[in-house]
Formats: sequence, structure tokens, C-alpha cells
Amino acid sequence: MPVYDWAVTDTADNRTPDKEKPFHLRGNYAPVMEEVTAFDLQVTGALPPELSGRYLRNGANPQSGKSPHWFAGDGMIHGIELREGKALWYRNRWVQTRSLNEPSTRMIGDDGSIDRTIGVSNTHIIGHAGKILALVESSFPCELTPSLETVGPYDYNGKLESAMTAHPKVCPVTGELHFFGYGFFEPYLTYNRVSAAGELVQSEPIAVNGPTMMHDFSITENYVIFMDLPVVFDLDKAMTGGMPYAWDDDYPSRVGVMPRSTDEATFGSTDVTWFDVDPCYVFHPMNSFEDNAGRIVMDTARYPELWRQDTNFQNDAALHRWTLDLTVGTVKESALDDRSIEFPRVAESLVGLENRFGYAVASFDEENSLVKYDLETGESVARDFGRSQIPGEAVFVPKENSSAEDDGWLLAYVYDKPTDSSSFVVLDAAHMAAEPQAVVQLPQRIPFGFHGSWIADEQG
Repeated sequence: MPVYDWAVTDTADNRTPDKEKPFHLRGNYAPVMEEVTAFDLQVTGALPPELSGRYLRNGANPQSGKSPHWFAGDGMIHGIELREGKALWYRNRWVQTRSLNEPSTRMIGDDGSIDRTIGVSNTHIIGHAGKILALVESSFPCELTPSLETVGPYDYNGKLESAMTAHPKVCPVTGELHFFGYGFFEPYLTYNRVSAAGELVQSEPIAVNGPTMMHDFSITENYVIFMDLPVVFDLDKAMTGGMPYAWDDDYPSRVGVMPRSTDEATFGSTDVTWFDVDPCYVFHPMNSFEDNAGRIVMDTARYPELWRQDTNFQNDAALHRWTLDLTVGTVKESALDDRSIEFPRVAESLVGLENRFGYAVASFDEENSLVKYDLETGESVARDFGRSQIPGEAVFVPKENSSAEDDGWLLAYVYDKPTDSSSFVVLDAAHMAAEPQAVVQLPQRIPFGFHGSWIADEQG
């Protein structure tokens, strides 16, 4: 992931000079220490009146001001509510997990038991079947209200037994929610499927080579795709209290394709076809789909390796494509771009279906930008924010009665370095290089974080 090494004032620990802190505790990675509520926010430009709902984004924000790794801080949601062309409120709230309120609790007991109600819920937030869920890949989801108050851990009425990835996929055709959980112990990987109505209807173990760190996955109309890659649980590192995963040259790199079930209630074993790929690591796919020749095309933000020497981000990811031929059992690998990107997204209506356009955060030379890829022509266009402003992940929302795939809005938080402040920005996805459609100034800076969603009023 791109790492911006800004020199700014100390925030969380006055005793330690800012330059001596790890990157995730300084600059705009540093946590904010107050929960803020503000109403009737100032808007420059014009907010699209059809945007009626909330843009919510999750991120690590350690309440103590300290954490051993960027991925380990307590979850904090930053939200803005829009309606009738107005920005009604901004709120930021810690997710009130047991990890936040009972810091001495441990997920793994002395007897080896695992308590999935314990976790920091700091990575993503989604809406599905009328529920708003804050996610971290180690634990159960945590349910929130539309005003960001915490309801508590959610386990699908006792049916969920595994962790839940922070990157579940909602099928735009069926409305089903697909997800998986991975763990330190067998079964290392468990696949789950939730109906459009919110009932867990499928849960089954998937055989992988070991305790791989599987952050994300993909679906297509007929398949589920897993990435079994060589960042693997390391017990020695776990015993030191740091990030317990490291690169392993001896662990095979492969991509697995599993047929999606059409049964309303299927519990059991499913065959997976595995394809060997060059060693790499992927946090985030952009999308996957089945092409006209029956092959699976999977576009990802691919790292050549990760965490070989330590858990800093010493390598950059770039847009990469795997083309998996199920008929002959071969895979073709190709680079689509050489710039540094992360947080790739597509329109939610095209998850698992063929997409022409994709969006990502890019960092290279003197540019921080949101990039729009045209995967049909191979061209791209960027909205350059320069070096003084830094955008986060962008979420696509279609316009009312949209007529084209890119006929919609991109929503993102943007940090402004000179003023140490943040704004909410709306871009016209069809005209990426143009000035923003609207900018909402926010009452406090929003630290660099992870993932978010647009949750329309009818979703939750």
C-alpha cells in the first residue's frame, strides 16, 4: 500500500518525537482522539440531490494512541449523511468492541479456544439485508446503527462459526453475500454464503496448503475465487506480539476456482480447481468475471512480494491480470499498468460481472490521484490531487437513471497537508479530470484508513 511519510506535529504521544514514531502513528496516519458530531456542513459546489444516505469509512484508530502495527488499531468509523443536496452531519465513532472496552481480553484462550466476539472491527463497513456491519478479518462482524452507535457482535443467529473476511462480496444478480474466514488452525479456510434476506445458508471448509493470510477474494456469476499466497502465519512472530505473518519462499502461490452453489441450503465439501501462479501477494482484487470464451479474468493490485524482512510496505502494488482457462487448466499473467496503486474498486452493480471501468488510488512521482482505468481500451485518466492533497479509497455510486457504466459519482475523503484537515469530495466518474462536483469541509482531519461503503437510505 502507498505510504506517505509526512512530517507533521505530534498527536498521540508528546514524549516521543514524531520522526521517531512508526509511520502508522505519525502524520495523517496518527489517530484522532475525540469523537465529533457536526451538523449542516458547508458545501462548495453542488451535492447531487439523488445521493440520499451515508458514506461510511472504517480505519484503525488506537484509543490509547499506540499500536504495534497499522492493522492493529481500534476501529473508528467516519461518516457523512447526505440528503436533498445537503450534508446533514458528520460523525466519527469508535466501534465499541470488547477489544476497545476490555483491552485485557484475548481472542485465543489458554486452552486454544477462539473467541470470535473479540476483535478491533477496523477494516471495512458494509450494508446488507438491513444491517450495517463493521468488519475485521479475525472476528465476527460488529453491527452498528445508522447513527454509528454499536449494537454488538453479529453471528447470524448463532450459525456463523468462522471469522468473516473484511471483504465480503454482494452478488448483484442474486443479492447474496459471499464471504470466507481464515485462521491460524485448521480448518484454515471456511467459505460462507448468506441469502439476500440475511440468512446463513452455506458454510464449508476449503482445503489450502496452510495458515495463509487471505485478506480478500473474488466472485463471478458462477464461481468463487480464492488466493492461496505465500504470506503465512509465523508462530515465532506471534509470540513476540507483532504482526504474526511473514513471506515464505517455500509456500506455493496459487489461485483456486470453486463453483458457486445454487442450492438454498448447501453444507458440505466442494471441489476447487487450483492454478499455480508466480509468487506474489494480493490484498485487493479489482474484480473478476467470465469472458465470452468461458475463461475467468481476474484483475488485482499485485505485490511481487510482501513482508519478507519486516511488516513495512517496501514494495508497491500494480494492476495485474490473471486469465484462468478452466477448460485446459492454464493461467496467463500480464501487467496492466506499472504505477503504484491500491484500494481498487468497481461499481457494486458489476461485482463478479464484466466491467469496463475500474478505479484505484495511485501514488507515483509527485502525484497523488484517483485513477480510472478503461480496461477495454487500456487507457486511463487520473484526477491529480498533487502532493498537498491525498485521496483515500473512492466508492462509485451510479447516477439516478444512469445510462452508462461510468455514469455516476466517486465519493472519497481527501486529506489536505498544508491545513492538516480533511474534506469529503464528490467527483463525476465520467469526467475524472474535471474539478469536483462538490467538496464538503469536515470539522476534523480523517486519518488515512481502509475501506468504506455508500449505504443508501433503503439499505439501512
